[in-house]
Amino acid sequence: MAKRGKRRRWSADEKRMICAQTRFAGVSVSQVARRYNVNANQVFNWLKDPRFAGSDTVDDAACFLPVEIARHVEHEAERPVGDEGKIEVTLAGGHRLSISGPYDPEALVRLLRCLSG
Repeated sequence: MAKRGKRRRWSADEKRMICAQTRFAGVSVSQVARRYNVNANQVFNWLKDPRFAGSDTVDDAACFLPVEIARHVEHEAERPVGDEGKIEVTLAGGHRLSISGPYDPEALVRLLRCLSG
């Protein structure tokens, strides 16, 4: 007879954290399940439970993105004439967006939301 292993007990916080990772764009439930060595069907069952599934609405105010400073930018008065600013954004999917010169911040925000959504 095959020897049965101990059953893993997941806390409610662990289940919420695992279920939250399935809501990112481009991430499958099976990828997350493999990461934590749990059966994908079990994760699907947790997602059906309102305690762990979370909400489908995204709160724009509580959105954090990783930021990396590539180089030091001098103060406007110290910047040489003709030197244009440059912004580079790397999205989660690996896409990169480079902007040189003047730009409309509101248009940039709309573009980033469309590309990351």
